[in-house]
Amino acid sequence: MRSNNKRLVQKSIALVVIVAILQLVGVSPMMMFFATGIIFLVWMLNHRSMTRELEHIFNFYVAADSILRDDDRRWYAFEVVEVIDEGERAFDFMPDCPALHLFALGALYHRIGKYDITVEYLGRVLEDEAYDERQNVAPSPQLRRYVSMLRRLEGNPSIAPQKLAAVRNLERMRRKQASQLLQESRLLVKNNSEESKKDSSAQNVTAQVQPPPVVSPAMTARPPISEVLHEVYQDENSSLN
Repeated sequence: MRSNNKRLVQKSIALVVIVAILQLVGVSPMMMFFATGIIFLVWMLNHRSMTRELEHIFNFYVAADSILRDDDRRWYAFEVVEVIDEGERAFDFMPDCPALHLFALGALYHRIGKYDITVEYLGRVLEDEAYDERQNVAPSPQLRRYVSMLRRLEGNPSIAPQKLAAVRNLERMRRKQASQLLQESRLLVKNNSEESKKDSSAQNVTAQVQPPPVVSPAMTARPPISEVLHEVYQDENSSLN
């Protein structure tokens, strides 16, 4: 029995048990029908919301694949940033985003020169076992739903050929480029850090060897006004005598 059918059977059994318990405690059929309708409505809204969020993730893959492919198109930085923002939104919906999603974000950050964030994302993809698909045995409901949609696209490519092609292209890039991008980004982060330290040291040395300010004669302290008046009066008395 497939996992989807198995879960459907389990939910149906649970619903039957709940209805039987409600009958035993004396709940009227009308109330049971009303409660069932409310539960079904909430489930439908949640299901549609989850499907819409998953559609956003696959649309992000299509946009990321278009930017990361080697072609003659020149992308503006704000275009890449907008796609990155769409990819970052997925973490609000799915806390355990797949490794492919992290790779796409890391590669996009590398494209706009944010090498420290590239190291953060690609480090998880390549070095953190929690993001290894072969080690994940306790997925969130969102990730489980994502995998179900992915397998459905793989089984029926005609449903969304552009999205499936984007997934396959990104998986190919991940296998071939992830390690290289991570090493390159770490080297650039290290070089930038060393250059910043050198610049800071040079500024400190310049400040230490800077000569003291030269005081011009015009800036010397003036005598008090009492002394000036005393000299003026003395000059006047001398002239009168």
